[in-house]
Amino acid sequence: MEDPLRKLALADGRYSPDAFRFLLEGLEEAIAHTGRAEKEGPERHVTGREVLVGLVARGRRTFGPLGGRVWRSWGVHAAIDWGRIVFLMVDNGMLNRRESDSIEDFRADLDFDAEFVEAYELELPETL
Repeated sequence: MEDPLRKLALADGRYSPDAFRFLLEGLEEAIAHTGRAEKEGPERHVTGREVLVGLVARGRRTFGPLGGRVWRSWGVHAAIDWGRIVFLMVDNGMLNRRESDSIEDFRADLDFDAEFVEAYELELPETL
């Protein structure tokens, strides 16, 4: 059985299938961050801005200062690219949206270097 996310990513051709999978992980991060993890259905809905916050948080934790480099290797060069992925998934029945949701919600000045490199804080264990 072929992975529908991979199939969609390959059909679209702009973004790596990894970006689609990571988006779902970041979406869960956004839902948890907003305190809606225990909710169901439309009550779990997050805005485009909240999704971006979740993606950055997940990216920092997963990739550290290399987050921007990883995202760019997936074809994601700006915040709006995440919106394009979201709406590809919406258009293909993989995600739901509210009538008020717009790809414009993802237009943000998201500086990958500032978010991942400059904001990076090394966490060392207390004991070795």
